[in-house]
Amino acid sequence: MSPVRSGRTRRLRLPRASRPVPPSAPAPGDVLAEAEDLHVRLGGREVLRGVDVTARAGEVLALVGPNGAGKSTLLAALAADLRAAEGAVRLHGRPARDWSAAELALRRAVLPQAAAPSFPFTVEEVVRMGRAPWAHSPRDDDAAVGAAMAVTEVTAFAARPFTALSGGERARVALARVLAQRAPLLLLDEPTAALDLRHQELVLRVCGERAHAGDAVVVVLHDPGLAAAYAHRVAILCAGRVAAHGRPAEVFTDGLLTEVYRQPVEVFPHPRTGAALITPKRGETAFFTFP
Repeated sequence: MSPVRSGRTRRLRLPRASRPVPPSAPAPGDVLAEAEDLHVRLGGREVLRGVDVTARAGEVLALVGPNGAGKSTLLAALAADLRAAEGAVRLHGRPARDWSAAELALRRAVLPQAAAPSFPFTVEEVVRMGRAPWAHSPRDDDAAVGAAMAVTEVTAFAARPFTALSGGERARVALARVLAQRAPLLLLDEPTAALDLRHQELVLRVCGERAHAGDAVVVVLHDPGLAAAYAHRVAILCAGRVAAHGRPAEVFTDGLLTEVYRQPVEVFPHPRTGAALITPKRGETAFFTFP
């Protein structure tokens, strides 16, 4: 990938070698990623144990749970970036190991927790990297890049070096790169972690919009309140297992969240939307049974 000057703007020349066939658009409800009885071991330790989850087209699936529960490991396994010790991971109906790297790049886009290019690329160049898997025209690439920057509100600093941005700005640029890739499966690891209140809401709205457009979105979140407000389904992880999996209204209960987070909490329905409002009980202690 080499930079090309076009007027005052440097443009990346993306390689246009022979490409695998792009996936067809999924139908609502199609399973685009699936883990079945998944076990993952890292450094000799079993990090995931018997996990079953599915990501469906048209839905946002939130992975929540305390630190060390296995959320990021599960996301990496669904992305085919980690091999299963036991069980199966399938993407678009096929075992993850059966896809080539080029085929995977057309089918899933991954936002890791840390995404910091070491070279001084501009914001637009970083976002344009998301177009590398595709053999489209420059006009198609420009449209995808422009739309991704607009929806993440980074257009205003498109020419600035990525390395000169704040943490929150970098997070939004990294998300724009993922959106520009236009894969039907989005796997986002803590996309709201560095963001202020406004941009947390913006990112989750974008997730909902992508699901409404037919994508499957899997997002790791630390705030169960955001998951309750925006996710269609939630998988609550604890100690490498799925403690509960279902609609937020079904799985977000005082008792379960208190046990999982080892912190007394209360769950109330929002007076207008009915979505779960989750708040800690401060100044109280509790006994816990989860390991």
